[in-house]
Order: sequence, then structure tokens, then C-alpha cells
Amino acid sequence: MNNKYLARILALVIAFSPLAQAENERKLAIDESSTTKHSTKVNGKKFGYTATTGTQPVWNEEGNPTASLFYTYYQRSDVKDRSSRPLLISFNGGPGSASVWMHVAYTGPRVLNVNNEGYPLQPYGVKRNDYSILDTADIVFVNPVNTGYSRVLADKDGKMPSKEEQKKMFFGVNADVKYLADWVNTFVSRNNRWQSPKYLIGESYGTTRVAGLALELQSRQWMYLNGVILVSPTDIGIKRDGPVKAANRLPYFAAAAWYHKALKNDLQQKDLSEILPEVEKFTIEQYMPALAKGGFISNEEKQRIAQQVSYYSGLSKQEVLRSNLDISASYFWKELLRDREQTIGRLDSRYLGIDEKVTGSRPDYNAELTSWLHSFTPAINYYLREELGYKTDIKYNMFGNVHPWDRSNNHTGENLRLAMAQNPYLNVMVQSGYYDGATNYFDAKYTMWQLDPSGKMKERLSFKGYRSGHMMYLRHEDLKAANQDIRTFIKATLPGKQQAAKY
Repeated sequence: MNNKYLARILALVIAFSPLAQAENERKLAIDESSTTKHSTKVNGKKFGYTATTGTQPVWNEEGNPTASLFYTYYQRSDVKDRSSRPLLISFNGGPGSASVWMHVAYTGPRVLNVNNEGYPLQPYGVKRNDYSILDTADIVFVNPVNTGYSRVLADKDGKMPSKEEQKKMFFGVNADVKYLADWVNTFVSRNNRWQSPKYLIGESYGTTRVAGLALELQSRQWMYLNGVILVSPTDIGIKRDGPVKAANRLPYFAAAAWYHKALKNDLQQKDLSEILPEVEKFTIEQYMPALAKGGFISNEEKQRIAQQVSYYSGLSKQEVLRSNLDISASYFWKELLRDREQTIGRLDSRYLGIDEKVTGSRPDYNAELTSWLHSFTPAINYYLREELGYKTDIKYNMFGNVHPWDRSNNHTGENLRLAMAQNPYLNVMVQSGYYDGATNYFDAKYTMWQLDPSGKMKERLSFKGYRSGHMMYLRHEDLKAANQDIRTFIKATLPGKQQAAKY
């Protein structure tokens, strides 16, 4: 037997040995990080920055790691004193969504290769974000458990927790807030950011997350914030049911119909900025009260309201009456352009879809989401591996398995109000796209109005609207405007020297 043959046999034995198999298993590194150096230009000014990618554990009460979260942390390099440098902690939603969306499309230093309206281009990839807020604040993008590269860990005996145990630890409104607050405390401590003004930003379900975190950080971690930014917010525990839920859709219907030129000529010729206040006024003063009357509304009023809803929505009066004045969003997405044999998107109604049949009460698929996934997925995998140097065989979960999610006892909106009441420094900004049919902009306004029923803190609440959808930043004009709104919000909420936190 020659030496070459022996070498081959030895190689095969080693390759299939238990030790080799253990080394090649796809397991997450529990606690590691690496940093790379980069440069960029924002609003015409060049500066350097570092990008740290890594994992940081979640611990249980016994001090054992139960999960590890993947994060990306950006710091501007030419900052000498970080005690006054703002830190923005960024979460996406789902629940179960990775931090990819705002990371490589909104506030980070690199953004998707898309056209000016936000539609994907090939080859897939990223380019410089000329409007990133990294000039103003350092940013950390956090991936909750089972999103991105973040994963649940086996216990010290190598046993994975059961689904019920995982749900109790991670997968619910309150469990999510509790473990993430502890994780944020550790991150801030490790990176010496306790003196920094701190901000949370969350998108979609991420708004529920950050609304709850505001009080959890304050009450359990003794960490006080300067601002919370709610991007395309969900209900954050502030209910919008019955007539309110139905009526609040109309301003969004009007915006989507206007975009697709589906309104009557006299209304279509107006700018969106003229139409929406008119529709909002009708919604609050007439439509909502009419819906509240249910089946006891007079025929005369029902006919009049139906005519006006038809006028603002682009649907026929007959369809409005058939729905008893209450048009579901899914039916609207199917019906608005039925005569053109096209559907419109849920999260961004600028996107068009093609169904198998023109008949039906809802679209076959979400036209916008399929478009986004085939541009975001290759981009984030390329970017993390090739530009930031984070390489692993673990799959990057765009959407992770976090269900069933426990939505009970959701008091996050009330908790945000209480956090604001207890902390005079804390301000809130809401950002919404007019063409978002999933978390519509008028629901967002309504939530903001109901957040503080006393009205005593309304000067610390603000709303910004944009001519795009759920991810308003995909459209170039809104990427610029929305980042500038965050920049302005941060600068306006930094405390002045010796400014006391008191009423």
C-alpha cells in the first residue's frame, strides 16, 4: 500500500470522524465580533466609519446563554467624545422579520441597488447611501431571535428548549420586550454608551417592540431615552375596531386611487396634499358616525355616504353599498383596477400584480413583497459576507419561525405614554407612507392622537407622511426626506447643557 493511498484513507477517516463532523456543524458562534473600516459621503461630506458585525448572547436568570443575537454596529470614526454622540438602536418587525429592511434600505451607510421609485434592479447589490443618518448618530441594527443569523441555543446538556419554552422566553409581545431590553443594556455597557443620548426606531411590528421597550428600559434597566421613532406603526395596543377600523381606511383608499388615476376628473386634477385633508375631515365628521349607526342608518344618509365614499375611493357606489359602507382592504386591492385586470400591492399599493382570474375578492399574492424579497435577499447576503466580512454557513432568515406569537396583554402604547410622562426628555415621531395598505397612515395618525388622551404631551408627538408605501424609504425622494426628518428629530431632542428633566 503506497503512501498516497494511505493519505487518502486517513483523510476520509478524519473527514467522517465525530470530531470533524462537530467542527463542520452549522452552529452559531455565541459571542464574537469583528470590525472593518470604511468611508462614505453623506450630504456631500466625507467621513470614515467602522462596521462591527457579531453575536451577543441572551442569558437566563441562572446566567446561562439561551440565545444569541446577530447585530451590525456602525460608528463614525472622527468622533472624539461619544458621550454626546447619539446612538440609534434599530429594529424591524414581523414579528419574525430580520433587521435587513431598514439596514440596507433606510438609515445605514449602504442601500439597495434600486431605481428612483424603489423597484429592484439587476445585478443585485448595494450602493452608497448619500442620506444615511450616520453623519448624526451611530447605529446598531439588531436581529431578534430566529431572524437574520440570530438563533435559540441548546442548554448546557445540548438539549433544545421545547416550542412552548421558546414561546415563553422569546415569542410574544412581553417576552420579546423583556429579553431585548436586557440585551440592549449589555450592548450599551460593553460599548461604553451609557452617557450617549439614545433613540429607538422600529418599523411595522417593530413599533410595538420599541413602544414597549421605552418603558421596559426605563423601569427595569434604568435606561432613559431621548426619542422613539415609529415607522409604519401597528396598533401598539391601542385598539382601532368597528367603525373606527373601517372608516380609517378611506384616506388610504383615496391616496392609492389617486396614484393610479382612478378618481373622478375633478378630484384627480388636485394634488394629493389637497385631497387628503378633505378626505380625513369627511372620515372623522361623517363616515365614522354613519358606520356607527350600523343597520339603523337612514336610507337617505346611507345613499349620501355611499356616494361620497365612492367619490373618494375610486370604487363604484354599487360596490360600496354592497359592502354596507364597510370596504375591506383586501377587496379594495382586488377591485380598484379590476377593469384593467390588475391588482395593487398590500404594503405598497404602487406595485401591480396579475392574478389567475379577474374574479375574486382578494389578490392571489402580495405584488410588492415578492419584488422586495428578490432584491433584498441577495443584497444582504452579499453585503454581510463580501463587504463586512461576516461569513457563516447559517442561513440568513429574512423571516424566521417565531409563531405562534403571544399577542396577549399588549399594553405597549400605554407603556410608551407612561414612559413619556415619566421622562420629559422623551419625544416620539411617527413616519408613514400614504400608499401603505397594511398599516395605513390614517391609522398611524389616529394612534398618535390616542397615545396621550390628555393632550398634555402632544408637543412631543409628531407625524411625517410620504408618497410611498410601508417602506417609504425605497423611493429616492422619500429616502432623502425621511432620513432628514430623523436627523432633524434627533437634533431637536438633544438636551441643552444643564437642561433639567423637569416639567
